[in-house]
Amino acid sequence: MDTILPEGSAAPATHWNERICEESYAPLAWARRLDGQGRIIEIMNCFEYMSFNFGPTLLTWMERKAPDVYARVLEGDRASLARLGHGNAIAQIYHHIIMPLATDLEKRAEIAWALADFESRFKRPAEGLWLSEAAVDMRTLDLLAQAGVRFTILAPRQAREVADVGQLNWTQAHEGNLNIREPYLVELPEGRSIAVYFYDGPLSQAVAFEGLLRHGDAFWGRLSGMAGQGLLALATDGETYGHHFRFGEMALAFALSQARAGVEGVELTNYAAYLAENPPKRRARIHENSSWSCAHGVERWRSDCGCATEHKPGWNQRWRGPLRDGLNAVKTRIDNHFMHLGAQLFRSPEEALIAYGRVLSGLDTDKEFSTAQLRPDLSPDQQHTAWKLLTMQKWALSSFASCAWFFDDLGRIEPLNALTFALRAMQLGRRTGLDDLEPLLLSYIGQASSNDPALGDGLDLWNHEVRHRRETTETILAQALIRLWAEGRLPLPGGSAEVPWPGLSVQVRVSGEDDQGHSTGTACITWTRESGTDEHDWTWELPNGGDPFAGCIRVGDTGTKCVPAAYIPWGKRQALALAWVRRVEAETWQRQVEESRLGAHLFLPFREAQHTQTGDECWDRLWSPLTWQWIMGEVTASRDFLGFLLERGREHPERHLLARRVGHALVDLLGRPKPDCQLVRRLLERAASVGLEPDLRKAQNLYWTRLRANASALEAGLALGFAPE
Repeated sequence: MDTILPEGSAAPATHWNERICEESYAPLAWARRLDGQGRIIEIMNCFEYMSFNFGPTLLTWMERKAPDVYARVLEGDRASLARLGHGNAIAQIYHHIIMPLATDLEKRAEIAWALADFESRFKRPAEGLWLSEAAVDMRTLDLLAQAGVRFTILAPRQAREVADVGQLNWTQAHEGNLNIREPYLVELPEGRSIAVYFYDGPLSQAVAFEGLLRHGDAFWGRLSGMAGQGLLALATDGETYGHHFRFGEMALAFALSQARAGVEGVELTNYAAYLAENPPKRRARIHENSSWSCAHGVERWRSDCGCATEHKPGWNQRWRGPLRDGLNAVKTRIDNHFMHLGAQLFRSPEEALIAYGRVLSGLDTDKEFSTAQLRPDLSPDQQHTAWKLLTMQKWALSSFASCAWFFDDLGRIEPLNALTFALRAMQLGRRTGLDDLEPLLLSYIGQASSNDPALGDGLDLWNHEVRHRRETTETILAQALIRLWAEGRLPLPGGSAEVPWPGLSVQVRVSGEDDQGHSTGTACITWTRESGTDEHDWTWELPNGGDPFAGCIRVGDTGTKCVPAAYIPWGKRQALALAWVRRVEAETWQRQVEESRLGAHLFLPFREAQHTQTGDECWDRLWSPLTWQWIMGEVTASRDFLGFLLERGREHPERHLLARRVGHALVDLLGRPKPDCQLVRRLLERAASVGLEPDLRKAQNLYWTRLRANASALEAGLALGFAPE
């Protein structure tokens, strides 16, 4: 299933995409600039004023789950294109694989898929492309140039030699003598060439690790002091702003605003615009198989080179080699299978794989792809097999994402995810006639061990963490049935309901009960592109006690194996638990709000020397809905009632949740065709009277983009914390 499961290390967020989007990408899209009194004078879209790149898989998630942030990313590129004639957005290798370690076919596919995804989103061809970890070799640069990419960006220590264009005298280059203020020409085979920029290493290091983002004026002072002839460029991870350094996006926004205004003669541009006006005057030769995050070239992604993130005593990364070798061995067999069987199904298997990126991006429809790439007169089963082969390759490529080797242990989520992707690819391989490759993979990863003795070796991790992630008909139906139950949508006998996932849907129909009282029914499982629809009978054997994971799923006749629902791996069970708790919490909240509308009137004034309410522990349990009723104007409160809400709210465990609820209510008010700005002010005043600080970020964002030019909305703007214009 193309879905991101809960990741415990990202809690309380569901997973790391969600957490980093909330802490970094959203703040960059809506960066505050404040006056001396802490009032907002501008909400800046930083993507409009800086070069940036996002991975296609991250943007796919963002498009679905954070559409407001996604829209600002696209808007930032459009605005820079209009201002400079060249957009800020830069493409990125599709699966973030280490290109020098990839085969030629993998290189071509990753580049083609990345460029197709970019064109689909940004509605223009990419001019530049960021290489994963800036890992580079000459073949990769040549393939970029063949694909029409004009430039890429490297670390200064990746330059080996430089010379003037047209001159033969080469000078050895290193970080200390390289002029990073200009683009360089890298000459490639067959007369091709590509431009390469080298970013400022010490400046980038200061931003990423030395706290330069703690103060916007200090950041700007460092930048403006270094500005001069040529291009000053730094390169940092997006999570630097907000996740690593809280409010780092505000320091960036301040610096960008100064440069935007031309303070001290500084001008803003982007790589593509600068290249158009300043063609390379010098040539460069690169260090082959080098990267920006490994001093040993690209060894961090295949050996125990010494590069680590935590440097714990006694730890090593000897597991990297077996993991790389095992995945390479599997991929070699998958590629051979793809080419051999694909020759019977595709006009050209290699070109079909390259073109598949246009389907993934939406540039081509399934029908257009089939007409152009599949052999004519294939049977439906043969067509399904062809799509399975392409999906097999997608998951196999996913298993090589660089993060699997970057960190310090085989037992982290990144290597386990890589093995999970390989598991999915191998499963699809078997469904198309390939031998079972699991023994081959295990022969390699069995040689690897976690640094944590409790996790064991690669075989232990495979058996305890990865193997259960294999999807079967039973596990899919178990997830579908439990999800319907968790969301309160499980049909009554005779009814049906659909459970959608990205790339998969399950239509569940409940028939009734068997002789033992177990639920029975049928289900249609449909995988997008890679298969037709499979229909199955099912029986859900759920014991007394109500624990949905305590039951098991039987598919087909009663003689088949009953697979325990507990066999579903932790991440998928956590996703189902999350669906349940969100539904129940929402329903509980709604009931509490309805009841507290009356309860607020029953909170009687105190008498004599009374200092708190009789039965205060019960009233305290209802603090959140009672406070909601006061803020939303549903009750007229006594002094004692307000005092109780204020005093109990200071440390109440639901304080932050209520702050978010009030923030959502303000967004709803401001999003109406004719927003009641006086009501917005009154709600905020009432919240302040009981010491609650609502989460205003999204309401402020909405005001800035939709209402700030409306004079009648000024009252709301002032209440939301904006400075008067």
